[in-house]
Parts: sequence; structure tokens; C-alpha cells
Amino acid sequence: MSVQREGGCSCGDVRYRLLSEPLFVHCCHCLNCQRQTGSAFVVNLLIEADRVELLAGDPQRVDVPRDDGSVQRVFRCPTCQIAVFSQYTRPDVRFVRAGTLDDPRCVVPDVHIFTRSKVGWVELPSSTPAFEVYYDQHELWPTESLERLAALDPK
Repeated sequence: MSVQREGGCSCGDVRYRLLSEPLFVHCCHCLNCQRQTGSAFVVNLLIEADRVELLAGDPQRVDVPRDDGSVQRVFRCPTCQIAVFSQYTRPDVRFVRAGTLDDPRCVVPDVHIFTRSKVGWVELPSSTPAFEVYYDQHELWPTESLERLAALDPK
């Protein structure tokens, strides 16, 4: 990994280290993410759950309802309640909140998703793919990331 990435919550009770580069980085502009973060979007590093090493603390799982009726599992510090990472449909993939990294400036989104609900004052860079809803992983993800994801599903 070119940059060692560590992070944690605001109070320091939960600390983690990423053991590899992320699979992909999303900047999500959906209404769920806007509500959950209280911001215009969220930046998530998608990475295998076993590549997120907990250094301190035990994040508390909170099941949060989504607009489509499904549940998003958000893992929060039990003390300060900061959301450190989320789990959507796959328990073996974490969506680590870039804002919890010690240096969030080291992360640049690979894609902007759910731009149909993007707030008007956010301007997206023309050099980054953007989609009104979602995209085809096989078209955007690097081969290495697709292989890592496939390795999670032993056949």
C-alpha cells in the first residue's frame, strides 16, 4: 500500500488501520447518505472486512432504515457515536467513512453516484465518472479489485 491509512472516531475510543488499498472509492450523493451524515455527500472507501484491522475499541452496530426499505448497518463508536464504517448487502465488505481517516485528504473518489439528488452547489470534476444512480462495477473497477471481490465468494 502506498500510504498507510489509519483512522478512528472523534474521541479516540475506536481506532482502525486499513491493511490494503481500498477496492474502490465512492462519493455518494443519495438522500440516505445526506441524512445520515448531515452533509451533502459521503465518501466511502470500499474494502474487504478482513482488511480493516481494529486497533482499539469495538464499534457498535446500528441498523439504519433506508428509503428502499432495506437496512444499512452502520458501525459507530459506542462513546461518541461517530459512524466509522457501514455494511450494506455484503457482510464481507466495509464502506469506511473517509472522514474518519487521520488524513482524509489522501482519498480521491473514483466515482460519484446518485447524482440525481446531488445538491446544486456541488460541482463534480469532469475527470471523475458520475452516475445519476449507480454503475456497472465490471466497467469501472480495476481488474485487481474485481479479482479481490470475486475471491470473497468461494465457489
